[in-house]
Amino acid sequence: MKRIGLVKKVLFYLTAAVVAVATIAFVLVYTYQDKIISLFVTEANKHIDTKVEVGTISLSLFDKFPQVAVSLDQVNVVEAMPESEEPLGKLSKLYFTFSIWDVLRGKYNVNELYLEDGAIYVKVLKDGSVNYNILKADTTATEDSDFAFNLQHISLNRVTLHYTDQQQNQSYEADAHQLQAALTIAPETITIKANGDATINTIKLNSGEYFKEKRVNLQTSLAIDRNNKQIKLEPSVVKVENAAYDVAGTINYAQTTELDLKLEGKNTSIQSMLSLLPQHITKEFSQYRSDGDVYFNGVIKGKASSKHNPEVTFSFGCRNATFYHPDVKQRLEKLSFEGSFTNGDRQTASTSELVLRNLKGSLNNRPFSGNLSYKNFKNPTIAFDVEGKVDVAYVLGLLQLEQVPGGSGLADVKIAFAGNFNEFKAKPGNNTVNTSGDITLHNVSLNLRDLPLPVTGMHGNFMFKRNNVAVSDFKGKLGDSDFVLNGMFNNVMAWLLLDNQRLMVDADFSSNYLNFDQLLSEKQNTPASARKSESGYRLEVSPNMAFNLEASVKKMKFRRFKGENIKGAVTLRNQVITSPNISFKAVGGDFAVRGSMDARQRNHIKVSTASKLNNMSVDSLFYVFENFNQNFIVDRQLRGSLTANIISDVYLDSQLNPKTNLLQAEIEAVIRNGQLINFTPMQKLSVFVKRSELANMKFSELRNNFYIQERTIYIPEMDIRTNLSPLPSVSISGMHTFDQDMDYKIKMPVFQKRRPDKDSFFGVVAEDPNAGNSMLFLTLKGKENNFKLAYDDDRVRAKIKDDLKQEGQEIKQLLKGKKPVKKEKTVELAEGEYFDFN
Repeated sequence: MKRIGLVKKVLFYLTAAVVAVATIAFVLVYTYQDKIISLFVTEANKHIDTKVEVGTISLSLFDKFPQVAVSLDQVNVVEAMPESEEPLGKLSKLYFTFSIWDVLRGKYNVNELYLEDGAIYVKVLKDGSVNYNILKADTTATEDSDFAFNLQHISLNRVTLHYTDQQQNQSYEADAHQLQAALTIAPETITIKANGDATINTIKLNSGEYFKEKRVNLQTSLAIDRNNKQIKLEPSVVKVENAAYDVAGTINYAQTTELDLKLEGKNTSIQSMLSLLPQHITKEFSQYRSDGDVYFNGVIKGKASSKHNPEVTFSFGCRNATFYHPDVKQRLEKLSFEGSFTNGDRQTASTSELVLRNLKGSLNNRPFSGNLSYKNFKNPTIAFDVEGKVDVAYVLGLLQLEQVPGGSGLADVKIAFAGNFNEFKAKPGNNTVNTSGDITLHNVSLNLRDLPLPVTGMHGNFMFKRNNVAVSDFKGKLGDSDFVLNGMFNNVMAWLLLDNQRLMVDADFSSNYLNFDQLLSEKQNTPASARKSESGYRLEVSPNMAFNLEASVKKMKFRRFKGENIKGAVTLRNQVITSPNISFKAVGGDFAVRGSMDARQRNHIKVSTASKLNNMSVDSLFYVFENFNQNFIVDRQLRGSLTANIISDVYLDSQLNPKTNLLQAEIEAVIRNGQLINFTPMQKLSVFVKRSELANMKFSELRNNFYIQERTIYIPEMDIRTNLSPLPSVSISGMHTFDQDMDYKIKMPVFQKRRPDKDSFFGVVAEDPNAGNSMLFLTLKGKENNFKLAYDDDRVRAKIKDDLKQEGQEIKQLLKGKKPVKKEKTVELAEGEYFDFN
């Protein structure tokens, strides 16, 4: 109990002592506050040679306890440039601290500086002048001074540092999260030791950007020799992510800055090495990680100025390392290589060289090897070789390519490439690159971002020679369609590597089946973001593609159309496809065509053809072409065999919608053994013929030329010889618009008599020699579902006029003793009367 009482007494007296000291300190600080602030301002004005704007100045015992702090709020230090109002520093808080015992002694020695929440802007202008010379030439404190600056410690908290060197075309930006610096200032030497955390937002050197958004930790020690103007950097450590770099050497700045620095990486990785390089070089690989033994060291030596670059030499490599993407399971394993970089004997981009030697590794337990050389960064010459058997899915999973999100299969690769990129770009067709080797595909499939239709089952060999590739037995499937190619792909490397280069293909093409419903489907050939519809078609011919193909296709399909044994030659040049001869079987007959498709205007595609149809089934033809977008006469109402010659110009937009107002065609057609079944206009003639006979009107041959222009079909007069005894022949002419407006003229004989002993199935029945033919002239006008048969007044008048002329001629012949020619008789009806029979 006595011991407990003793402890309580000790604690009480200690607490009382602390409270007493704190009270005394607070009273002293409050009592001498105005004097201390006044001394601080006076002494600061002796040292600083620029304008400093401050919101408020106060004295605080608790902000930096146990030190007493002169606190400056909302500080703006103007840069030391004539007539400039730009800031050198803008800070929310700035603290200068000294000991509480200084207050008792009346001598104030400021040895610590705290900068918080703000930014510092350091500049070197083109003429070499700087904006940070803010201290007066003579800042030596006298011994009898009551307030003196002797900074030995500087702390930066949440301060952004900006450095711009217009001479060197360089800029730096870093956020100091918590950075501590200790200073020892002597007449000839300044020693600085610093450590802490920062984020380097960017380091821009000329056009390159380095260390972008990298978190670093600094542990550095350097000595500045004022007399010799030299900075000696003791072995210091810069940690970047998980890697550490030892830096040591000297920097002379007496005249032109001269560097002599050595760097060595410790615990480095591929990503930490990549972080040292410009982002445009490493952007594609920034997400990758590595494990294993990765080493790095180098030397920077020589003058550094607007006219001089130091010599830079680095060696790097790895042994038994693993390279992978953190979001996928695939890994590049057992990786080893030796690498080097130098900026060459003239220390310029044109003499710089990057080399990777003896590159070896394993992809999914399949080994590969290679080498790489990249010379002259200003005018690059690239050489590489690679050999191995690769798993396509594994490689695509590792590379994470946006354009090719997935795939499968194997590929044997043995290829070498060498060439100067700019020379190749200037003269891509002059053998300025050299490729050799070959690639063989084994059941390779690819999923392409810009092509929803899958590419599957690819086999074949590609042999590289300079800018061209020989293709042997390249086969595969695109959706339901299959293909086999053998031939030459010319200008391949230029097409792959450069913009607006043309790939030229000379090959034999064969296929068992082509499904143009898929191949031309906008939904299956266009990314969702670029589609105009989900149900339409899309046809675009690339200006960067040309070919000469000898094609052979066993079967093809487009909508209702199905073709077989398609053969012919097809050429593409400048977005114009031409063929001198394509033949195939379709719709029960033979089809041959020559012509062209001009796709140079994306929404104004012109198809010009000369076609020959032989023995095609008429009803099947109407069915396949969907009754040609009309309902007046449809496939179920027709029978017969069609032979035709067609010359046409058809215009389409990119979604294969026809521009019918521009369509032009000339059709020479013959239909044999035809039938017209349940054709409504024929039913209107039931007054002359039984409905049962009209239900199936047969004719031996129909021959005529048809013309299409301005959305109208023009039909010259033609005779149809039928199986109908009352109507052994019918003559028809007229026009039919694409809007289904009809205007037909019909001429047919009536009152004919048959021979009782002879009844021809087709054609004319012999007439009574004493009786003439009686002709009926009709018109058919209106829409498909609303038309009228009427008496043709104009043709009757013309007929009567012709008959009168004929009679006059007959009288003259009688007078000359010649027998008159038998004439047709015309059925006379009331003018304008309609035949609206039931």
